[in-house]
Amino acid sequence: MTPPPPPPAEKFPRAVSGEAAADRSSVTDDLADEYDVVVVGLGPGGEFTANKLALAGLEVLAIDKHLAGGECPFYGCVPSKMMIRAAEALAEARLVREVAGDSTVTPDFGPVAERIRTEATHDWDDTVVVDRLCENGATVVHAHARLAGEGVVDVGGHQVRARSGIVLATGTHPTAPPIDGLADTPYWTNREVVKVTEAPGSLAVIGSGAIGSELAQVFQRFGSQVTLLEVADRILVAEEPEVSTVMTEVLTREGMRVMPGVDIASVAYDDGRFALDLGEETIHVEKLLVAAGRRTNLPDLGLETVGLDGEVDALDTDDCLHVLRDGEPVPGLFAVGDIVGKGPFTHTAKYQAGIVIRQLRGKPGPPADYRAVPRVTFTQPEVGAVGLTEEQAREQGLDVKVGCVGLPESSRGHMHGPGNDGLIKLVVVDDKLVGATSVGPAGGEVLSMLTLAVHARVPIGDLESMIYAYPTWHGQVRVALARIE
Repeated sequence: MTPPPPPPAEKFPRAVSGEAAADRSSVTDDLADEYDVVVVGLGPGGEFTANKLALAGLEVLAIDKHLAGGECPFYGCVPSKMMIRAAEALAEARLVREVAGDSTVTPDFGPVAERIRTEATHDWDDTVVVDRLCENGATVVHAHARLAGEGVVDVGGHQVRARSGIVLATGTHPTAPPIDGLADTPYWTNREVVKVTEAPGSLAVIGSGAIGSELAQVFQRFGSQVTLLEVADRILVAEEPEVSTVMTEVLTREGMRVMPGVDIASVAYDDGRFALDLGEETIHVEKLLVAAGRRTNLPDLGLETVGLDGEVDALDTDDCLHVLRDGEPVPGLFAVGDIVGKGPFTHTAKYQAGIVIRQLRGKPGPPADYRAVPRVTFTQPEVGAVGLTEEQAREQGLDVKVGCVGLPESSRGHMHGPGNDGLIKLVVVDDKLVGATSVGPAGGEVLSMLTLAVHARVPIGDLESMIYAYPTWHGQVRVALARIE
């Protein structure tokens, strides 16, 4: 596509945009030698930082070697949730015959693919994101950037000095486990799967974390025969064991083959089909999705030029997001998002970005507090969780009490009928919530009150004395409180 015209002269210069930007030479000759702030990486945290600081009047250089906006709008949160919403509609339509009459459902992935292409990603072009940054006053360039000493960034061979600070927000990329033969096959990651235009006849998914479980359910509901493979002894292993039990039952009921505790000896591809050797059997599928991990984009970032280890998986930061070197802040260097290692979530990155923005503007505000970081897996039922799991709390040697209740036994669950799978689990220490899990038709929404309780250290007695609306899913929090050991 033809790039849009440059911004007016009073605006800072604009770089090329679009998915091919990484393969094109970005214009760096017109860059100034100094800016107030240089932001390296324009995922949710970096983009948010650059926009807000530019609006505040700072001279901001915003750099990304790929798509400005990052993984979330182009390959993650936004397109995947469009897929999930469509799959949920199919599932609800299939329930009509159980509760309200009869229905016929004919899945078609085409409308989903078109929505992702045109509404979510603009055909994987970041012009809208770049234009917004430029309109707010930032200079945007697509190029590879790396540190070149304290306060200095090398941008495609051009040395730029940051007067106030450098913000690293380079995010992560999908990785694959070292399975024999896998690298030689045309497997999908989240970056390829959001571009598919039709559901395959059969699909294997390696990895049952949030991405793997969500997309496995999507394609199962669109008619693919899905096999979900997990090396751990249960799926969604980062969550409570009760979550794994509920989700395994749901996915199996929907026709999926769920296989935890597997050892994949090798993967081969021939004549348009994958063969996965599991030892006792070999499964054959049309497509393979690998959702078994991500790696931070820290190598080749020039960390060694400021005395840091260039091979680390995450940067050590203080509670104001200063990058630490031997326990002391590197002058003017900040980090936000996945590379900080406090949760690979858009909301965490933006939370951290807010703290960095205050630091660079000299504004007061609270330091980072990660006790109540929420997370939601958008399967159906949704899996929401915040704070510590029971196992994590016990590993810390805490005196733990738990309360757990299933949603089907509630009045709302009885009224709701099919699709009432779920539970609420509370983890309590010293009569305060330190963790909670909410699984159900609105698990992520019910989680909001539990996140507040963990964050604000609300005493259990206060939660017990509340009035809960009836009949609601969140009303089961009261029942779970009554069951605390």
